[in-house]
Amino acid sequence: MSACFKALWQADSTFVMLLRARGVYAPQDDTALLLEALHAAAIPRGARVLDIGTGTGALALAAMRAGAADVTAVDVSRRAVWTARINALMNRAPIRVRQGNVLDVVRDESFDLVLANPPYVPANCVARGRARAWDAGLDGRELLNPLCALSFDLLAPGGVLLMVHSALCGVDLTLQQLRECGLKASVVQRRRVPFGPVMRSRTAFLERHGLIEPGQVDEELVVIRGDRSPLAQGDDRAERPRAG
Repeated sequence: MSACFKALWQADSTFVMLLRARGVYAPQDDTALLLEALHAAAIPRGARVLDIGTGTGALALAAMRAGAADVTAVDVSRRAVWTARINALMNRAPIRVRQGNVLDVVRDESFDLVLANPPYVPANCVARGRARAWDAGLDGRELLNPLCALSFDLLAPGGVLLMVHSALCGVDLTLQQLRECGLKASVVQRRRVPFGPVMRSRTAFLERHGLIEPGQVDEELVVIRGDRSPLAQGDDRAERPRAG
């Protein structure tokens, strides 16, 4: 299995060297934006953190360096899990890395901080292989919707969700879904970036479905923050709107 190394710039002016196996999602603009939001959130020391769609483990490592005491990283890709475990060992970080869908592998656990960089690129085919790291159905919300629905239960009282995705997927819809499940939600980071190779390869599809304007060559990335009330366990459930 071939691999390469990448340096990740940290807020404390240091670099973390990361191994990246071929086919594993590399830290990109969305990773950097979520990293900025992580440092701005100033997580308390000793926090329990969940990193969804960990890839190389870059954000899991950043959370550990920011003071988290317990970090769990999840990815559906076996190769990404292997890569994240190696990076954790290289950086002497006691991170648990699990393979599978977050909806299954951590359903009964809760965290002080949840970092999420899920697949969000609209696609007209079933995600396979390395494309599982970015393809997310016709509207880009194949994982965003269930993740929003699960977010309240993933967070401990007072916990924070930080999730990055493209504005093409519907920022207002994400905010609405998080609020409906009982979180206070807002956009905390924005950045306009040029289309990468995947987006450039499907501009015709995106135009046909009205997701981009003709000739559009960039997109806005956003980080959305969701806060669960710090009330005692169960007390804030009464405030949640009932489904249906």
